[in-house]
Amino acid sequence: MSELLVIIQIAGRRCALSAHDVKSVIELGCITPVPRTPDFVAGITALRSQSLTVIDCRSALGFDSEQWPRDDRAAVVASGGHSYALMVDGIEDITTAAGFPGQIPGGFGPEWSRIATGMIETMTGPALLIDLAALIAGPESPRGDIEAAA
Repeated sequence: MSELLVIIQIAGRRCALSAHDVKSVIELGCITPVPRTPDFVAGITALRSQSLTVIDCRSALGFDSEQWPRDDRAAVVASGGHSYALMVDGIEDITTAAGFPGQIPGGFGPEWSRIATGMIETMTGPALLIDLAALIAGPESPRGDIEAAA
């Protein structure tokens, strides 16, 4: 397998996004808060006259947004016809997958299980392969859990 991956850091973990999903990496400038959005939506920013919804990846996982240092850069992705800037701890590099995704030994908890499709070996070490749509959807709401149980 020779899929290209973008290696990022979220909440202290090495994660991988398909390079096909990452349109660019930008310096995050001004982020304008948007009223009535979920906590994991940091706001909007602009990229060449295009608005991007800024997703705080730590908050989208349900972690404290201030616990780790943050990079000033963001990965720009598109999903469901919308463009997003992913606020992450860091953007490491582009590398090649050295195999297929496997199960996560021992797991990393429910936050990661919701968005990780598996552990993947890369030329620079192992990383959690991230389901982009699940990450952008944010943490599961308690109301959704109650409705699903009913």
